[in-house]
Amino acid sequence: MRVLVVEDEEFLREMIAEGLRRDALAVDEAGDGLEALRRLRLGEYDVLVLDRDLPGLHGDEVCRQIVRERLLTRVLMLTASGTVRDRVEGLGLGADDYLTKPFSYDELLARVLALGRRAHPALPPVLERCGVAVDTARRTATRDGRRLALSRKEFAVLEALLRAEGAVLGNDDLIEQVWEQDTSYRTNAVRVTLSKLRAKLGEPQLIETVPGAGYRIADPL
Repeated sequence: MRVLVVEDEEFLREMIAEGLRRDALAVDEAGDGLEALRRLRLGEYDVLVLDRDLPGLHGDEVCRQIVRERLLTRVLMLTASGTVRDRVEGLGLGADDYLTKPFSYDELLARVLALGRRAHPALPPVLERCGVAVDTARRTATRDGRRLALSRKEFAVLEALLRAEGAVLGNDDLIEQVWEQDTSYRTNAVRVTLSKLRAKLGEPQLIETVPGAGYRIADPL
């Protein structure tokens, strides 16, 4: 799942972003509304965590532009004002959910994951194939009942492959879904992450390399 965090308070923005990364999400950051729109137009995000009270281009206008341009991202709006009127206004602008500051990180994570599931409505919260089960809500993975100790990137790659339902994902597909835009070593990171993931999944091998195309989850021979 890819998330864009837009918050002008640097400390809060970094705290949210690092927390989401620890929970296996690919996260990019922006400090103002103009940068947020630039990133949204360049890449696809499942969820946008948007501070309403941004300097310059206000969060309300960012929401309006998302609706006008039909950008496919779910919006979680953050604000210091928690009145019913403010919440109604925010939702009326096109936000999908609303969270009042101060908030607990656990609640923010739960809301982001819920919005991410709404971005993929046809898929269940537990993805299963070939004896592998990934619980996207609890962030756990098993193979034939055996718990897998995966890093956040290994978990995200496995989730992406399971979501593909047997279709081939290339390096670019995995980079777009799993790695942040500003990661310079991403192509090599895909190879290394897949190697570690294969080792943890064990035998028989489930991740098939399709020469010249990419990778997929395939039934073991």
